[in-house]
Amino acid sequence: MRPQAPDFCLSHCRLRRGRDTIRRDRTALALAGRLVYRAAMNSDENADAGTQSGDAPMAAGSAAPDHPAVSAEPELRAEIAAQGPEPVLDLRPEKGFAHILHALRDFRQGMALFRLGWMLGWLDIKLRYRGSMLGPFWMTISTAVLVGSMGVLYAALFHIELRVYLPFLSFSLVLWALLGSTVSEGCATFTRSAGLIHAVRMPFSTHVLRVTVRNFLTFLHSVGVIAIVFMIFHITPTLNWQIPASLMLWGVDLYAITLLVGVLGARFRDIPPVSASVMQILFFVTPVLWKPDLIYTGRQYMLLDPCFPFLEIIRGTFMGTPVRPSIWLMAILYSMILWFISFLLFARMRARLAYWV
Repeated sequence: MRPQAPDFCLSHCRLRRGRDTIRRDRTALALAGRLVYRAAMNSDENADAGTQSGDAPMAAGSAAPDHPAVSAEPELRAEIAAQGPEPVLDLRPEKGFAHILHALRDFRQGMALFRLGWMLGWLDIKLRYRGSMLGPFWMTISTAVLVGSMGVLYAALFHIELRVYLPFLSFSLVLWALLGSTVSEGCATFTRSAGLIHAVRMPFSTHVLRVTVRNFLTFLHSVGVIAIVFMIFHITPTLNWQIPASLMLWGVDLYAITLLVGVLGARFRDIPPVSASVMQILFFVTPVLWKPDLIYTGRQYMLLDPCFPFLEIIRGTFMGTPVRPSIWLMAILYSMILWFISFLLFARMRARLAYWV
């Protein structure tokens, strides 16, 4: 036979609509636990007293004494009211533009926690290379060896002077490494932070910022290779408005890519191998190893590759090569399309991310 629940009121634990989280009131739960304990102790004492004295059972219609839990309920309510608003949970589905407003609020709260996202990305770098002698500078050495070996070989194959091809190759490989790491690690943006998502209430955009900062810090360790090559061949970047514009466009696009593949990777676990295959194909299609000047016919179709204007706006600017207005136009157009798709997908799927990971 199932035991009867104790006769006390837990009206402070009721569930209302109005918010999207549950907050536990420890004081209220402690008071409720004490009431349960008192009720159990009083019932045991009354039962023992009735057994020892042999009193007759209470006659029908006689008034029962007040239960201590019931008599203490006003005091309990007063203490709960002094604690502030009661924990609530909003289980209503998002209607209309509510999911867009919630996504915008998530971005706003995530930007307010920018320092937290930066520190999490920095700690990821420290933990990844903990115990290593050179740490992330191993990537700098491997990049330098790769650029030196491939630069001499492909310069001879393409019949290009080494002083022209080596700076181009070094800049292209470092930029492509940043783009590739953004896509590959962005697929696990939310799945790798599943424990933190389930344990701490935090904007999802903070996790996106964390991965973006981590990839950016890794990229900075390879920038030294570009600087050394530029100094050897006396290449000076052209200082104009295109440098800050290209850097800003790269920053917002990398954030959008991380957000897009992060949401898709949380829902579909096949996204990481698919994205790796797509990036491998784009590596050979996009002018990374070969210069765009090598194509004479059909050069206008290169703009259909979204990676080409994305690379060219920053590569041509720092190498002193003039960037055509059509390339800037396509880069801005692709950026707008990317942000439109990423934001709509995130706004639609944001409420389900915690269940998918």
